Amino acid sequence: MNATSTNDRAELERNKAVALRFKKYQGTKDMPRVEKEVLAPNYQRVRGGNFHLASNAHGQGWPEPGLYLRKAFPDRVDIIEHVIAEGDRVGLLFRLNATHTGNLFGIPPTGRKVDVYEVALLRIVDGRMVEGWFMMDEAELLRQLGAKLPVRNDGRIIAPPIPETGLPGDAMIEQMLREPRHTIEQHNKLIAARSKASAPIQDKATGYAQRRHGFQHLHDYGRKHGAAQQSLRAAFPDRHDKVDFLLAEGDQVWMKFQVHGTHDGSLYGLPATGKRVGVPEIGIAHIADGRWQDSWYFGDELGMLLQLGVPNLLFG
Repeated sequence: MNATSTNDRAELERNKAVALRFKKYQGTKDMPRVEKEVLAPNYQRVRGGNFHLASNAHGQGWPEPGLYLRKAFPDRVDIIEHVIAEGDRVGLLFRLNATHTGNLFGIPPTGRKVDVYEVALLRIVDGRMVEGWFMMDEAELLRQLGAKLPVRNDGRIIAPPIPETGLPGDAMIEQMLREPRHTIEQHNKLIAARSKASAPIQDKATGYAQRRHGFQHLHDYGRKHGAAQQSLRAAFPDRHDKVDFLLAEGDQVWMKFQVHGTHDGSLYGLPATGKRVGVPEIGIAHIADGRWQDSWYFGDELGMLLQLGVPNLLFG
């Protein structure tokens, strides 16, 4: 199979540089100038990292956490762990390291240090960002702060809408099979997509490791309470995932998909509610010689808990 061409590689590296420059200068005195250079006039922030905390705080009159949360976390430092680029998309996986010294969407300062994951999926056209999608591990953020989701004045639970995007795994695979597969990356994407088929195929290498569960905190909660067998698959027997897109570079494949299902069984001790859920998840796989070497998943746990009506199940 052919590798990515030299011209394409240069373009991908330029796109990565734009994304990393945007991230590097957030919260600095140079931020306004850099934003003018890297953000397109029609830039659209599709989703913010603290989507649920912000939605819960809307209209409550609580102090603003500041641009890029710099009032809540003035010493914020983001540590980049992975960068991937394909076409006009760039993915960043990073960890927010900071001390909570300002109000955060209604949570008073705790003085606690936090270290939580966030993922950014960006579209960059002609050297400028036109779209940004972010998801922070808000469930872990609350846990590290020792805080519950602040109670709104109207007592409402603001659950995210169930997404309507994406294709079922079989349909995504069928679409991919109609396209030429000239590169290793295209082949690896197809291997990853097969994990979402109605009859999943996941060729795992000897020594394969799943480094993180998509709903890791629920998984840990279940083990702690002796209900590890009451997994998502058991709780949502009709679970079906819809794939939005895949990115591949070298032996790394990222997949953005939506987890759908009806809560008809106990979920780590939470009795069935009959409610439907639909939340985003990111999967990161390393595939070499046609075999999965390892995988890492990150799902929107707080979004699912809000949809189930139990936002504070994991933390208190």
